[in-house]
Amino acid sequence: MFPSVLLLLIAPGAEPVQMAQLTIQQRIIIRVPMAKKGRAPARATPEARQAWDEKKGPRCVALRSIRGASIVVANGVDLILADNHRYRARLEKGCDSDGFYSGFYVEPDDDGSLCSGRDELQARSGLSCAIDSFRRLIPVEDED
Repeated sequence: MFPSVLLLLIAPGAEPVQMAQLTIQQRIIIRVPMAKKGRAPARATPEARQAWDEKKGPRCVALRSIRGASIVVANGVDLILADNHRYRARLEKGCDSDGFYSGFYVEPDDDGSLCSGRDELQARSGLSCAIDSFRRLIPVEDED
């Protein structure tokens, strides 16, 4: 300890000590495009609303499986998965899905999933809506 005290005593006092802090942050945002016309309806239409039955869905959907989205109802965004399954992300009250017409962004969590009650969809316009629930979509079979 004695040598370090001597060094402090003989050090020049005119030079101020500068301290700095550097923080590196990484932010990943995933863009989900809207489905091309012809593959799925881009806007809500009465015919498209009747084409799907809603069933109880999962709490989370793996982000890596989402291939596109479409708007079929006013308060939800339909997610099209790699295996051609569909899930409807029901949005929180007061959120209109028309703001997501050009796609949306998602900030992934560490688990790589998009979860209801935790995550939100962010539109390019700045609109941000929390996901209230997921509903599994089943094609309606025509009764002839």
